[in-house]
Formats: sequence, structure tokens, C-alpha cells
Amino acid sequence: QEERKQLTLKVEELERKLETTSAQNIEFLQVIAKREESIHQCQLRLEEKTRECSSLARQLEMAIEDAKRQVEQTRERATSRERAAQSKMLDLETQLSRNRTELNQLRRSKDDAERQYQSRLQDLKDRLEQSESTNRSMQNYVQFLKSSYANVF
Repeated sequence: QEERKQLTLKVEELERKLETTSAQNIEFLQVIAKREESIHQCQLRLEEKTRECSSLARQLEMAIEDAKRQVEQTRERATSRERAAQSKMLDLETQLSRNRTELNQLRRSKDDAERQYQSRLQDLKDRLEQSESTNRSMQNYVQFLKSSYANVF
């Protein structure tokens, strides 16, 4: 009986240990279930974030491509404007050269015309002086004739 009593005590103690272990086991299973649920939620969030990152990566690539396209278009416009400006500058330089040449020709023409005018003016002055001299000479002769005729008659 003593042995039986000790065995019963042992059995009861083992049953308590078993209950404690079972309770711990249940707690561990609950913890594991919670962790597995947490892992599952984390995996879902990870997949969602991965999709979001992929979407953002595609958007970024599209934005980069768009920016490259805009840069290229801007570069082409700038090159076109530069070519147009150079062409206009060459046209203006050509026009300036033509205008300078024309101005020089006009100056030479003006100088030639002034020389001709001065020459003609001098010629006319000389002729006027000669004419006045002839006129005076004729007036003196007429005066002489008048006084001679007056003396004779």
C-alpha cells in the first residue's frame, strides 16, 4: 500500500506535470499560431509592398524615359534655334556688308558730285566774272562812244 500510495502520488505528480506540459504545449501552439499568422500577414504586406515597389519602379522608368524625351526635344529645339540664329546672323552680316559697300559707293558718288559741282561752280564764277568784265568793257566803250558822238555833234 505504501508503494501504491507513492506510485499514486507519482502518477498524480506526473499527471500534474502532464497537465502543466499540456497547458504549456497549448500556449506554445497558440504562440506559434499567432506567429504564423503574423508571418502570413507580413508575407502579405511584403507581397503588397513588392507590387507597390514594382509599380513605382515602372512609374519611375516611365518618368525617366519621359524626362529623357523632353531633354532630347529641348536639345533639338535649342539646336534648331541656334542654327536659325546663326543663319540670321550670317544674313545680317551679309546685309551689313552690302549696306557698307553701298554706303561707300554713295559717299564716292557724293564726293564726285561735290567735285563736279565745285568745278561747275568755279567755271560759272569764272564765266560770270568774264561776262561782267566784258559787260564793263562794253559799257566803257558805249560811254566812250556816247561822249565821242556828243563831242562830234
